[in-house]
Order: sequence, then C-alpha cells, then structure tokens
Amino acid sequence: MNRSVPTSADTLRSALGGLLDGLPPKQATAAVERLIASYRGQTPTDAPVLRDRSDVAAYAAYRMPATFEAVRAALDALAIAAPDWAPASHVDVGGGTGAATWAVDATWDGPRETTVLDWAEPALTLGRELAGSSSSEVLRGAVWRRAVIGAGLELPEADLVTVSYVLGELTPEARGAVVAEAARAARTVVIIEPGTPDGYLRVREARDQLIAAGLRIAAPCPHDGTCPVVVGEDWCHFSARVSRSSLHRQVKGGSLAYEDEKFSYVAATRVPVTPATARITRKPQIRKGLVLLDLCGPAASAEPEASAEPAAANAPAANAPAPGLSRITVTKRHGDLYKAARDADWGQEWPPVPDTR
Repeated sequence: MNRSVPTSADTLRSALGGLLDGLPPKQATAAVERLIASYRGQTPTDAPVLRDRSDVAAYAAYRMPATFEAVRAALDALAIAAPDWAPASHVDVGGGTGAATWAVDATWDGPRETTVLDWAEPALTLGRELAGSSSSEVLRGAVWRRAVIGAGLELPEADLVTVSYVLGELTPEARGAVVAEAARAARTVVIIEPGTPDGYLRVREARDQLIAAGLRIAAPCPHDGTCPVVVGEDWCHFSARVSRSSLHRQVKGGSLAYEDEKFSYVAATRVPVTPATARITRKPQIRKGLVLLDLCGPAASAEPEASAEPAAANAPAANAPAPGLSRITVTKRHGDLYKAARDADWGQEWPPVPDTR
C-alpha cells in the first residue's frame, strides 16, 4: 500500500478547479439539485443520471471529492484485512468520472490495468480528461469504455471490481445481475452506497449475494454470518471527512471547510484475509475517565477486560461467541487500551492493531 492519499486528493481537487468555468450559475445549481435527488434515491432509473457536459461538470464538482473519500475509506479497511494483497487489475463499474479509480490509485501502488465502465459518454470523456492531468501512470493509462450497466453486463476478469454509488440507480433485477457478474469476474468486489437506510439495504442484499457466490467478507463485517442489525430500527453506515475546496463550497452552497460523507459498504474477496475482530459502528462517546464503543463482533473477544452492555435488544451477552452488536466501556484502568479508545474512530477495527503500512 502506498501513502499517496493526500497527494491524490489534492491533485483531484486541482483538476476539478476549472470545471464550472463558463457554466451559468443557475444551470449549475439546477444540475446539482437534480443530482442530489438522484443520489438520495428519489428518482431511481434505468437511464444514465449524467446526461450532458453541464450535468457531468456539476456532478464532478459536487460528488467526486466525497465519493473519493468514501471509497478510499472502504478500500483502506480492505487493505488492512489483506495487507499482502494488491490488485493488478481493476474494473470500475458505473465509474462515471472515475472517483473510485482515483481512490484505488491512492490505496495501492501500480502497475495496474484499469478499466472504467459507464453508460454516460460525457462522464467518460470528462473522467479521461481529469485522469490525464494526474501524475499517475495508472490513471493516465486507464481505459474508459461505454457500457450499459444492468442485466446483460459482461465484465472482464479482474483482481478488483468496484461498484460505487451505482446500485441505487438500478431496478432490483438489474442490481442482482450486476452484483452477480461482479462476483463472477472478480477476485475481490467492493460495493459502496450512500449511508442511508435504503443504501444500507442495497449493500446488505449485495453482501448476501456475494457470500452465496463463495466470496468471504473482508470488511466492514468481522464475520460472514447474518447481519445483526434489525432492519427498520437501525442501519450500518460509516463516515468519511471530506475537505471542501472553494469550488466545492460554491457548488454545494456551504460555508464550512469540510463535510462528513456517510456511506455503507461491503468488501468481499476470494483472497486470504484477516477480518477485524470487531468493528466500531458508531462515533465513540468520550466521557470523563471512560470511552463507550459500539461494536459489531463477538463482544468478549473485542476487549475481554472491558465491561460490556447490550447496544440493542438483539445484541448478545458480552461473553457470547456469536457475532452481534454490543457496547463496551473502556476506562483508565485499561491503560494503553484506554488511550487507543480515545483515539479510535468510527469504522475502525477493535481492538486496534499496529499499522505496518
């Protein structure tokens, strides 16, 4: 794994800088508002969401930084679970302007064959332009190809297939077909959706399908068993911090220098992996002299000495071996573990492991 994330993010923001030059503000605003509705799942469709250059420019300015950070966070968890593996080939399904491709390039060194598939030619054209401004040979050498994303999709075999923020645009039948084809073609599949209840349900459905196809869950789940989250009461999602450029703030109408992108994801693979013992499923609650951690995983093995209490009615007791939801309390008497808990973040594995990257 490389350490190029800050450089990649900065390069991407720089490449996005001139996208809206010459585009009337009202036209950009209208395109962004329509894209927000599509992103939130209010307008599911079998047609491309990105229709023309103005749509693509608005999308890239509005969504690429957040998509990049969400995908990068998911890939980082995968890389920790499989530290000795790196993809030599990558297919980005419904990749649009290529945010996931940039995230893969920020996670692993090349060389790597990269193919971006999308049904919107304007998105592919702009994505190719943005990649051409990168210093990465992998990005500059990527193949950008038009394809209908849905039933009938045929993918080349690849080490890694990413499907990010795509399933919500498809019918249930098309979603199943795309996931099935990704599972057939790839050694590793990573699916990312918005961190909404509906986005989580799409990821959960895809997770079940990937397991049935013979893949093993690498992240975020610490197990291949049934998801313990009770549908309708909660949903599994995480958060990635996104730095906003002046362009980003202009397009989104915000004033803060950052935003938090909520996302749900699953990474499944056929390569050897060591999943997390447990995963922190909510932002840690830091109190005076203690930290409360909500976990998915066997609570007893998450931290044997820390006290545990059920996080929900369906959560197992602290000493139950079966995966489930639990809350543990880490106090000062746990020493280094308490220090680690104070530094822990939503989405990280628990207990912490040394970062050898």
